[in-house]
Amino acid sequence: MSRDSGGKILVAPHHFPDLDRERSLADEFGYELVVAADADSFRAGLPEAEIVMVTPYARLTAEDFPLMRQCRAVIRYGIGYDNIDVGAAARAGIPVSIVPGTASEEVASHAFAMGLALTRRLPAGDTAIRDFGWGGIIGYDTPPLSALEVGVVGMGRIGQHVARMYSAVGASVRAYDPFVTESFVEMAGLDDVLENSDVVSLHLPLSDATWNLVSDEVLQRMREGAVVVNVSRGGLVDEVALAAALRSGRIAGAGIDTFAQEPLDPEHPLRSAPNTILTPHIAWRSNRSTGALQDGAVERVRLALTDQPLIDLVTE
Repeated sequence: MSRDSGGKILVAPHHFPDLDRERSLADEFGYELVVAADADSFRAGLPEAEIVMVTPYARLTAEDFPLMRQCRAVIRYGIGYDNIDVGAAARAGIPVSIVPGTASEEVASHAFAMGLALTRRLPAGDTAIRDFGWGGIIGYDTPPLSALEVGVVGMGRIGQHVARMYSAVGASVRAYDPFVTESFVEMAGLDDVLENSDVVSLHLPLSDATWNLVSDEVLQRMREGAVVVNVSRGGLVDEVALAAALRSGRIAGAGIDTFAQEPLDPEHPLRSAPNTILTPHIAWRSNRSTGALQDGAVERVRLALTDQPLIDLVTE
């Protein structure tokens, strides 16, 4: 049991089916669970919160942390933490813990499904039918699976899953990761992987170094007819340049689950770009992943409330 009781656990805006796990933990420790309805109410609740549970639908900025005088820990549902100013958290003495690995298979499957659908030109075929057209020249430019060359950028848990999936169906897979030198697939340089692949599948964290990694200049150097898949973090791809490359036919397709700004703006150019599969940040979802994610977050809250060492801490 916590040394104190009567505090508040603040949950950012969310899309979970329920918060039964979080509510049960709060009741056990005699805490109040405060669930923010929007970003404004989330920020308003920060000064009184002892635990802050962050989803992708809120941010913690450098301006927020000085308000968080009661905070004992920030727990981020999931692995990505680019919506948290980790440096400001460190300066405020507030630990930040993430929940990795709860949906690696789901995210990899989503990326794999997108890549296969795009290389087989399924969106183009679907559009042709809906526009009362027919086959035309759709599909003449795509290689069979046995000749498909796939570039996986980032070989963490998810990237490794993706590489295994493509390898299992007979595709040739190469990968880039600055922290990996040996793997079960061939490792190559970043430019080589980006420029010489039929599918470029992105599985990297977002940082200053990876922001707009797939830029307009990179898109122009990529193999003609290639497809881009991003289920990682919004911001890895220059979305405006990608939309232009899709319209020109320079890039044959794009599967995007994460965007630089979410929800997607009504006038965002990717909405009207051809040959796309756009999904609303749902790659991680399944009939098991939501519960596993919430269980992991609740476990970390329990550690914080019982003064035990937090796991999966992140630093600058």
